[in-house]
This record gives sequence, structure tokens and C-alpha cells, in this order.
Amino acid sequence: MPVSREPADRDPLTAALRPPIDETEEEKAHRLAEEEAAKRVSLAIDEAIRLEDKQRKKRKLVRLLLLGQSESGKSTTLRQFQRLYTPNAFREERILWRAVIQLNIVRSIHTILDALTDIRRRDVYPSSIYTSDPDSDSESEHHVALPFHLENLRRRLYPLRHVESLLIAKLVPPNEHEATTLGVGGSNSVNGNVSSSGSGHSLPSSVFHHQEVFVRPGAAWKLRTSGRPQSAGTTGQETIDESQAVLHRCCSDMIALWNDPIVRQILRRRKIRLEESPGFYLNDLNRVTSLSYFPTDDDVLKARLKTVGVSEYSFHMEAGPETGTEWRIIDVGGSRSQRPTWVPFFDDVNAIIFLAPISAFDQTLVEDRSVNRLEDSVLLWKEVCSNKLLAKVDLVLFLNKCDILASKLRSGIRLAKYVRSFGDRPNEPEVAEKYFRSKFSAIHREHSPIPRKFYGFCTSVTDTTTTGGIIASVKDMVVREHLRASKLL
Repeated sequence: MPVSREPADRDPLTAALRPPIDETEEEKAHRLAEEEAAKRVSLAIDEAIRLEDKQRKKRKLVRLLLLGQSESGKSTTLRQFQRLYTPNAFREERILWRAVIQLNIVRSIHTILDALTDIRRRDVYPSSIYTSDPDSDSESEHHVALPFHLENLRRRLYPLRHVESLLIAKLVPPNEHEATTLGVGGSNSVNGNVSSSGSGHSLPSSVFHHQEVFVRPGAAWKLRTSGRPQSAGTTGQETIDESQAVLHRCCSDMIALWNDPIVRQILRRRKIRLEESPGFYLNDLNRVTSLSYFPTDDDVLKARLKTVGVSEYSFHMEAGPETGTEWRIIDVGGSRSQRPTWVPFFDDVNAIIFLAPISAFDQTLVEDRSVNRLEDSVLLWKEVCSNKLLAKVDLVLFLNKCDILASKLRSGIRLAKYVRSFGDRPNEPEVAEKYFRSKFSAIHREHSPIPRKFYGFCTSVTDTTTTGGIIASVKDMVVREHLRASKLL
């Protein structure tokens, strides 16, 4: 039998593109003209893509990642970059932080008032007036009524509850549950698994009051707090809102409460150190509750507002040899439940600033009271140093909150009590800083996949003067390494 041969255009695409058998000369000319036009468009697109890719490679783009546990100072560091390198935009947004500062003040006062709900005899009266050893009394005999002047202050400050509700409504949109559900449980590891309750029910208002308020990254909360667009400028100095008016009326009572010796004694016994917390303004109440109050740079840097998710901030250098360089600074969440989201941001990053709050040697994680915060920072630093995806990435260490560390040590808190390896070294800030720097440097040296230079700084990122110089040095180092990697230096 003769072997049948399949036609060469058995392929359906070839068959579809084959000219019609009965095509006329006029139709053929029209078809060829269309094909030529389509080819020109295709070549133009290819050229545009080639030029865009070439331009992208030439563009000076620096990606900087901020890592560290929650409350380590990442958001404050980001604000420092904004203040230094986009000062006009930073100044324009200062008025928008007033609602956050108001909420910080109210929450500080409520922390004090909550501490006054369960007081003992030893909290109010000096031990010398006891007729017997107070420690030998029964538990019920320890409880005493709140002194009249403090009870009166508590009643007079009750309007602050309403102010707190107003401010939370400003910052957190309706049906937002992060303020009450985030920050509980989760994984400690950068590569860990996140546990989720899956519950969509809101929690009681009493729980909401004790939980920290979260906002999503971006400008949404700023738009909600601004009210009118024109309030973002200097005209905001004349804008008086209800919250500021109430704070102004309660100013003298808040000052009296904060300065009361019994209150200070109760806070000291409860180990509540408000002055060491972010968002502390109780020593500046006369100024920050003024009806004409306008936040300063320092006020904005001290403000406490926790974000859920990832914040990315882009800006272009406006002066100096790096003019035109685009910087993208990424601030990721530091709570345990958010750490698994770090890994995708390791790609194409030029440098990482890791913040370790060394003042937290005597504190535990909010998510897990059994974990020491300093130990958690050390383990995180070890994970970041040993990560093979970051083997060629420059790591910059900020041993942060050195001012609070110094305050604690000078108040008599012994570092060796919490960090046994500190031994019998002098309990002095300079000695402690040197000790921590050597420990973190050793981890960097031992756990880096390939040898790399160690960059370590002792910082207090709310300090505009010293931190400004450190950030300028870090910026120069990152740009220099970026140019070297791009073979432009």
C-alpha cells in the first residue's frame, strides 16, 4: 500500500496563517501591508521594553529594610529618614500626628488610673505607721480605699474616656479588628508558621481599652485625622478640635495626678515605667495640651502608633552627590505573628538596619510573657545573620534605646541580675553598651555565611541630633556599597 504523507501545514497555527488559496493581488497587497504594520508595532514594543530595562539598570535605586521586634524603634527610624531627607513633606504632616499624640497622652493617664483600682495599705501609707508587720496581715487587710484627693482626680478625669473613643474612631476605620486581635500568639521565627483563631467577632470594649491601637500602613489614617485638606499646613495651628479642648481643661488635673507622690509610689511598686515607654508626654502637659499646640519634630518622633502590615516609603535625594537616587525604605511588622512575612522582602535588598532595644533586658514580650525581650532580639539577630538569602547584604545594627538603658542602670537596676554573662562588670551604661556590641558582633562574625564587615551603632532614635549623624553615616555607607555592587565606583 502507498504510504500517505501528512501535509506540511498540519499544524493548526500554520494553517491559520496560510494565505487563502483564492487570494487576489489586491487582497495580498492589503494583507502584506497589515503584516508590515504589525511588525513595526511589535519592533517598537520590543525597543521600548529594551530601553526601559536599560534605564532601570542605570537608575540608582537603593532598597533598605528595617527589621526588629515590636517596639524596637523601626517606625521612629523611618520617620528620622523622612525628617532628614524630605523635610518639607515631614513638616507638612506634623499636624496630622496631633491625634496620635493626644491618644498617647490619654492612654498614659488611663494606665495610671488603672493602677489605682487595686491599691494596698503599703502603697498609700509609709511603713513606719504600721502597728504590726504589714506582710504578716491577711490579703484582705492589705486593701484600702483610694485617698480622697486621688478619687476626686479620677472622677474629674473621666471625660478622657470619651476622648479616647473619639480618637480611636478617628484612627481606626469601622469594622476594623486589628486593634483588639493582633499581637497574641504567633510564631517567633522568621520562617515560622502563624496560628490564627479565625474568629471574626469583636471583643468587649474593656478588652479593646487595654489593647494597643493598630492602623494599616499608608495615608488612610492621616486623611481621617486631617478632616480638611488645608489643615495639613500651618493653618492647623488655629484648628481646635474637641479632644484638644478636653485635654486643655483636664491639664491641671493630669499634672496633679502624674506628680502625686502616692501615684509615683504605686507605679514604682507595680514596675510601671511610663517615662521609658514610647509616646510619653506627661512631662510636657502644659505645652502639648495648649489650644494652639502644634507638634514639633521631636513630638512626632516620640509618638507611638503601631502599624499592622508593611510600610514602604519612597523618596529621592534632593541634594549632594546622590541627587536623584531613589530610596525605598521598608518597615515590616515586628510582632511574632508578622515575622514570617519578612522573607519575601529579602530579595533585591541593598542593606538591612536591625534594631535591638538593649534597654529591654528586664522586660518580656507582650505576645509571650515567658520570653525575655533581649533574648528574643539576640535570637532574631542570629537568624538574620545566618540567613543565606542575606549572605551578600550589608547588615547595620542599631543597639537602640541607649538613653533608657542608662536611666535604668543609674536608677540602681542591676544588669547582671538579668544577664548573667555580664558578670561582675561595673553597672555603667558605657560598659553595658560595649558588652552588648561585642556580643552582637560575635554573633554576626560566627553566623554570617560569608565574611562581611560589621556595622554597629549605639542609638537613641528619638534623639534628632545624634541619630541624624548616624543615619547620614549609614546612608553614605549604603550608597557606597550600592555603587560598588553596580560597578559604578
